[in-house]
Amino acid sequence: MLARMLFNLLNNHRVVEKLAESRPIRRAAQITAYAITKAQIAGRDASQRVLRSQTLRQVRDEAAKVPGDLGEMGSRLKRVRETFVNEVKGGWKDGSRGIKK
Repeated sequence: MLARMLFNLLNNHRVVEKLAESRPIRRAAQITAYAITKAQIAGRDASQRVLRSQTLRQVRDEAAKVPGDLGEMGSRLKRVRETFVNEVKGGWKDGSRGIKK
């Protein structure tokens, strides 16, 4: 019964229009738009950092080379791991600085 009444109210054009003009609904729409915009900016920034990443370049370079033996492969993987760890630490520091500001 309650669901049917709610369904009828939400399908009434005038009720929906009045709700859309109300301050709480407008504010909720503003907050939603702000959150979506911030998420898009953060995603764009993260993708740019990944593309500039030294780890990504190093993985591409190492993948292009064919290893001579397992020892060589191990040393390459170790270099990639070290580069990745350094970039994560740097990103972590940058992120904590950004939060403090």
